[in-house]
Amino acid sequence: MAVLKTPQIAPSILSADFSQLGNQVHSVVEAGCEILHIDVMDGHYVPNLSFGPLLLKALRKITNLELEAHLMISNPDEYIEQFVKSGATIILVHPSTCKSVVDTLQRIKDLGAKAGLVVNPDEKMSMITPYLSYMDQLLIMSVHPGFGGQLFIPEVLIDLPELLPQLEESNVIIEIDGGINQTTLPTIKGLGIDRFVAGSAIFNQAAPPNINFLNLNALL
Repeated sequence: MAVLKTPQIAPSILSADFSQLGNQVHSVVEAGCEILHIDVMDGHYVPNLSFGPLLLKALRKITNLELEAHLMISNPDEYIEQFVKSGATIILVHPSTCKSVVDTLQRIKDLGAKAGLVVNPDEKMSMITPYLSYMDQLLIMSVHPGFGGQLFIPEVLIDLPELLPQLEESNVIIEIDGGINQTTLPTIKGLGIDRFVAGSAIFNQAAPPNINFLNLNALL
């Protein structure tokens, strides 16, 4: 059973039209969106570059939504405080980038944000079990981090049933990110996942973001 009472769609602004970012954010808000996903890439941990704290600060000026920052960066400890001060309510980090996973998670929480860990497709989900008592959220990557528009990798969920009781007992929100669309979402709903990150399925030229959001949300 999912931790959240109602599963959520978390639009990833990586796929948004940045010339119309404010309008696109307002569009999904009107459709009932409660959280935005922000992919932060540094060109080191992953090859691509994306956003920094200034974007979070700009988003916070136009919305009261929860903002989750997925830090795909090689030295998250140096920037966590900046992201929280800029408006991030959730900080997600990769364990391999932390000098001390426990210290990083605790620092995030001490700064007033929720803390989460990210598991990549080539990593075992069980790697997060020592940290369950420090976590608010688990992000399962169903594509390799760093690029949008990749195909969904279903094998990443093989270990979820075994870990699900521990995650639920610890009240850890389970989120999945990568290749989520109208085809893949129905195949994984009901598995205990609370939050589904969607980028190109929300922000595309086929329909306005609010329509895409509502269509995807209807599949939950």
